[in-house]
Amino acid sequence: MGKQKMPVATVGVIGLGAMGAALARNIASRSMHTAIYNRTYKKTKAFMMEHGNEYLIPLKSLPAFVRSLQRPRQILIMVPAGPAVEAVIHSLLPHLNRGDVIIDGGNSHYRDTQQRYLALKKKGIHFVGCGVSGGEAGALTGPSLMPGGNKAGWNIVKPLLQSIAAKDFAGKPCVTYVGNNGAGHYIKMVHNGIEYGIMQLMAETYALLRNVYKREAPEIADIFAAWNNKKLNSYLFEIAVPVLKQKDEKKGQCCLIYNILDTASNKGTGKWASIDALDRGIAVPTITQAVYARYVSTEKQTRTRLNNTFPHTHPKGKTSQKTFVALLEDALYASIISTFAQGFDLIEKAAQEEGWDIDMAEVARIWEGGCIIRAKLLNVFHIHFKRHAGKHVFLIPAVTLLLKKHSPKLRQLVSEATSSAVPIPAFASSLFYFESMIEKQLPANMIQGLRDYFGAHTYERIDAPGSFHTRWS
Repeated sequence: MGKQKMPVATVGVIGLGAMGAALARNIASRSMHTAIYNRTYKKTKAFMMEHGNEYLIPLKSLPAFVRSLQRPRQILIMVPAGPAVEAVIHSLLPHLNRGDVIIDGGNSHYRDTQQRYLALKKKGIHFVGCGVSGGEAGALTGPSLMPGGNKAGWNIVKPLLQSIAAKDFAGKPCVTYVGNNGAGHYIKMVHNGIEYGIMQLMAETYALLRNVYKREAPEIADIFAAWNNKKLNSYLFEIAVPVLKQKDEKKGQCCLIYNILDTASNKGTGKWASIDALDRGIAVPTITQAVYARYVSTEKQTRTRLNNTFPHTHPKGKTSQKTFVALLEDALYASIISTFAQGFDLIEKAAQEEGWDIDMAEVARIWEGGCIIRAKLLNVFHIHFKRHAGKHVFLIPAVTLLLKKHSPKLRQLVSEATSSAVPIPAFASSLFYFESMIEKQLPANMIQGLRDYFGAHTYERIDAPGSFHTRWS
């Protein structure tokens, strides 16, 4: 018998790390022949030993990988952001034809994506920078996908991406064409910034219940579980429950979280969002404070020495636990709204400056399923962005009502937490953002007066147009 002919692959995946492997399996599970290639064939062999099936086609060389694909080729790159992406693209180019599509599904910086998009456009290659959220589990069962690039490239990869994406609350795929060049990776960057903010809020909630009300981790897990059945329903609150209840197998007792070192690492996307916001003149204080909180957490030795120098306790709360838990729930809700508002405001500004025609209702919709920040609240944003496009989130009537109800609880929580000596940078910055945005008269006039005094920077008046300078006496 002759050698069995290898089937033509619908799509190819390069990179078999956790996310690449999961996405390859996801694609193959839709009965699509999927070519797979990894820099080291040893990893490909191990992958096939564990997950191989008739729809997965392992290739040893990059030329063979490219030849196995139907035209126009659809190639999904899942390698670490930076030089690795550049190296893969450089290796692919001699083997590609005009009209082929490269999808970068990693966490690339959107500016890098813009440059690659332009360089490949000159060669007739479509480049799609696609944000992928959902972690390894989401990549396998259905992630939220945020593709950017030109419309022609999107139209080619649309059936593929729609077939592997998660579903929103209405059962539609959690994928949409976000915008030109780097828009997809920009949306993913902001998504990750919001993720930083929400996780820091949850960590501060844990600290308040643990340090002020002396609750054990399983008790806090039960509180989170109860919240997850109501307005705080979300993926992060769902996974917080097993995280808090996990036994420490090494010690054979509860709870693992007590033995996890309190230093939080990061991969840089939260920092990117904060820097981009600073460059665009947009305030994202909860996101930025969440980044700073991680940096402070890494100063473990210094914090330990300072704790010995400044010994302190956490006075017990003034209210009953039941009352405080209800207060926390409302304060969390207001803070999460504030965090989303900051992220959406940043996206709006970037869309204006970059010339991206971003549909904010669609962004909220594709975050309803699959992604790390998926939450019941996103449906509120999705529905009302359709009716109130271009408005600040706080001005959307449904959100206004929510904030009028819950923001007083956030004020109260910040006051009580401060008196208990528990650091709550995310809660405090969420409140700061809300209070500042609703304040008609901020004290920036004092700053302008000082700037004009020492630097003749001028100022504007409330009663006349133009710039003014005073010879201060």
